[in-house]
Amino acid sequence: MDMRWLLIGLHEFKGLGRRSIARLMKEGMLTEEMFHFNSKDWENFGFSVELSERLANELTVDYVRRKQEEQEQQEQQEQQEQRSGTRIITILDDHFPALLKESPDPPQVLYAMGDASLLHVPSVAMVGTRVPTAYGRKMGADLAQGLCAGGLAIVSGLARGIDSICHDAALLCGGGTIAVMATGADIIYPPENKSLFAKIAENGLVVTEYPPGTRPHPGLFPQRNRIIAGLSLGTIVVEADEWSGSLITADLALDAGRDVFAVPGQANSPKCRGTLNLIRQGAKMACSAADVLEEYDSWLPNGHKNTYNRERQAKEAAESAAGHLTTDELELYHILEQGPFTLDELLQHSRWDFGHLHSVLLSLIIKKQITQLPGAIYKMI
Repeated sequence: MDMRWLLIGLHEFKGLGRRSIARLMKEGMLTEEMFHFNSKDWENFGFSVELSERLANELTVDYVRRKQEEQEQQEQQEQQEQRSGTRIITILDDHFPALLKESPDPPQVLYAMGDASLLHVPSVAMVGTRVPTAYGRKMGADLAQGLCAGGLAIVSGLARGIDSICHDAALLCGGGTIAVMATGADIIYPPENKSLFAKIAENGLVVTEYPPGTRPHPGLFPQRNRIIAGLSLGTIVVEADEWSGSLITADLALDAGRDVFAVPGQANSPKCRGTLNLIRQGAKMACSAADVLEEYDSWLPNGHKNTYNRERQAKEAAESAAGHLTTDELELYHILEQGPFTLDELLQHSRWDFGHLHSVLLSLIIKKQITQLPGAIYKMI
């Protein structure tokens, strides 16, 4: 019997977790001999009485063959209907992603929908808050597009906010993107991302370690994050508060020996406290795609070297433009990075008098840094 199908059968056996399966593999027990284990044999291995009895009664050659036949029938049906089917990739397969295999806690099985070749394209993870500011949305989209143009794929978690923004930006510029789900591939969460899921399955890649039918549960999302970090050369936290779940992904990236980047933001913004803390702890600042691309120069395809150089030039031009702003202009500019504000809101945030605020606003408009919308609303260009 093909041992990969035995592994898939174990993975989909209800009540048997990945750590138990990893222990079975480590001790060389992933063989047909386990079909002959009785309940006591399983108990001696440390399993509960109930699970041991179920394993002894249900884990048979017929059980594993049935799993194999079900999958093969599903793939044949989907091919006949010209739909993109779900491909099963195990850690025993040669084409299992090498970076993920090297991570501290790799999944044994992945269910993939879409272009599985993206698993072998150099990639970076992009994560952040579910409720980003206008600044966070802009930085996430700009970074994702710049990184894709530079030859990197974007990995994220199909969640609301920064995840969705980065997936969308990668798709819009024709780059590769991988969505790592915390549910079965047949259950889309959040439901409003059904359209985004379909676009990624068609033009990118959707992966999950959870069998079909697995519904969302709070404990599954942190587990999902280790796969996001494990697939990637580095993780970029775009915008996050102090308790953001995206900081878990950053910690997991460090555990896997990968790089961590953080997008700097306004010092007094709650949405930026998590990223600013990361920078204090040694994360590299990601102000543009060039800041990330320069770390992975040896990974970039030769055809993308010029893109990297253009990103660097664009970054230097932006820094030069910022250098021509006065201290007050910079202060107001950073306030507007958090989103469009009315004149009254800017008076409250800046604590300047009306005359001074109006003068700084006018100067920024002349320098083409901001624009005025109907209703005395101001926003970044």
